[in-house]
Amino acid sequence: MSAQLQVIAESFPIAGRFTISRGSKTEADVVTCTIGDGAFSGVGECVPYKRYGESIEGVIADIEKMADAVSQGLDRLELQHVMKPGAARNAVDCALWDYEAKRSGLSVASQILHEPAVPLVTAYTISLGDAETMARNSAANAHRPLLKIKLGTDDDESRMRAVRKAAPDSRIIVDANEGWTDDNIEHHLAVAAALNVSLIEQPLPAGKDEILARIHRQVQICADESVHSTADLETLRNRYDAINIKLDKTGGLTEALVMKQEAIRLGYTIMVGCMVGTSLAMAPAVLLAQGTEYADLDGPLLLARDREPALTYDGSLVHPPERSLWG
Repeated sequence: MSAQLQVIAESFPIAGRFTISRGSKTEADVVTCTIGDGAFSGVGECVPYKRYGESIEGVIADIEKMADAVSQGLDRLELQHVMKPGAARNAVDCALWDYEAKRSGLSVASQILHEPAVPLVTAYTISLGDAETMARNSAANAHRPLLKIKLGTDDDESRMRAVRKAAPDSRIIVDANEGWTDDNIEHHLAVAAALNVSLIEQPLPAGKDEILARIHRQVQICADESVHSTADLETLRNRYDAINIKLDKTGGLTEALVMKQEAIRLGYTIMVGCMVGTSLAMAPAVLLAQGTEYADLDGPLLLARDREPALTYDGSLVHPPERSLWG
């Protein structure tokens, strides 16, 4: 029997409100792709992102266009040429990985890793708020080894200082979500360095980050919105020290693995990140993040309800996925 493709939209409530410099949301809206032949089925999840011109409806439409190709035996390598990078391809690519693993009996981990997958420390995100609120939320999570704080305002110094005081022992990643400017970046970098911030993610708007090649980077700078494909890596070397690989940007695990290897060759520090999604979206990313310097895979920790089965989190330690979930 040939494989059939199905796609649905799902929504999972966020515990409270998730806020970054571009806005807030209370639900994680995801698209789930299933590829199956009646005996075996594989699943993949993606999170359409408005910042990249994506919508739930548009992503579903793009996935549905692949139904005939999937029924005719479309494989992952062919997929890279018939779908553009982005959330839609991610869902199909990950569904194909899972489907192939279920049919063959060979786990994805065994196919892409040289050693057994191990638990990873994930960053835990502190949403953007006023300094007092961010300090309170950081204090409640000060036991976590790695915090990621959302910034991108006119007064990020007070927020950084408040968070560091509230969580003196945690390593800190600052994510400005393109919210800084040429006028304030050097001041913010100096404050971050004084506060022993480990990494600063996407401080300036993508395409408007030329100053990074000219100023002294006192803290490692990580590209997120500026990097989508492997081809981007060479051109960013003089501006960024690290890259954030997200499956919803690369268009799936297949391309993400290629990007990871090229980033290693070029000497980048690597973060594997996520959108706010469920354990199904995090599962392939946990395997991708093996051996990298940073994992930012806390999406399910921000939800009021995850899907079942789910990844196992012990505090900030995320365990590799069981095959009943994915892979």
